[in-house]
Amino acid sequence: MSPARPCKGLRAAVAASVGLSEGPTGSARSGRLLRPPSPAPAAPGARLLRLPGSGAVRAASPERVGWTEALRAAVAELRAGAVVAVPTDTLYGLACSASCSAALDAVYRLKGRSEAKPLAVCLGRVADVYRYCHVRVPEGLLKDLLPGPVTLVMERSEELNKDLNPFTPLVGIRIPDHTFMQDLAQMFGGPLALTSANLSSQASSLNVEEFQDLWPELSLVIDGGPIGNGQSPECRLGSTVIDLSVPGKFDIIRPGCALESSTAVLQQKYGLLPSHGSCL
Repeated sequence: MSPARPCKGLRAAVAASVGLSEGPTGSARSGRLLRPPSPAPAAPGARLLRLPGSGAVRAASPERVGWTEALRAAVAELRAGAVVAVPTDTLYGLACSASCSAALDAVYRLKGRSEAKPLAVCLGRVADVYRYCHVRVPEGLLKDLLPGPVTLVMERSEELNKDLNPFTPLVGIRIPDHTFMQDLAQMFGGPLALTSANLSSQASSLNVEEFQDLWPELSLVIDGGPIGNGQSPECRLGSTVIDLSVPGKFDIIRPGCALESSTAVLQQKYGLLPSHGSCL
């Protein structure tokens, strides 16, 4: 990873923490794809694995075998330092081990993403947040918002890889309201770096076909089916990004898809005040 360089402001850097866009460049990885059970077009050498059922809900027996296979395949690739495409509760994302500096570099390269723009961290449980962040809000607030379509920005702890967003003391935390992603993060056993599955400056993706150009650059594509209503622009807004790094206050960095529900929790239940400049 190239040496850290300052961004135009901490808030501007954090605003990109879930990265909805950036422009193309190549990647050093050549992809393999698991073939789906039924015939489907795939890039040569690509590997695609389709989740049984709806994707967002844990498969029941006898489909549980397919669910477990997908988890094991994704964990193996992530532990090998690969980049994997995954479904979340908001958009399709690209995930890699946040502890693997080479994998972080690969994400930036294949998206054509500026290294001055941070990546979010995906965790499996609220309890994990305390390991990777200095939390200055009540535990109840975290549990009211997580899992959910929000990215909570807090001061990072020393447990995170120093090559992950080295230009900011903050980090955006995601626990998607998506069973496969929670299972994946818990089985992986460490923080996952997460950003949207699209080339920089292009639209976010609600199904795997929309980022098909990236398939050959990935180790694995997990197909969880369509996310949301592809005809609605609101479905492509991504998570609501909330800065909670200042005690007693919050800053809406990106309105996203959960603005009203999340601000109601912050203001009405916990009495937090919006910071000056918040997008409200």
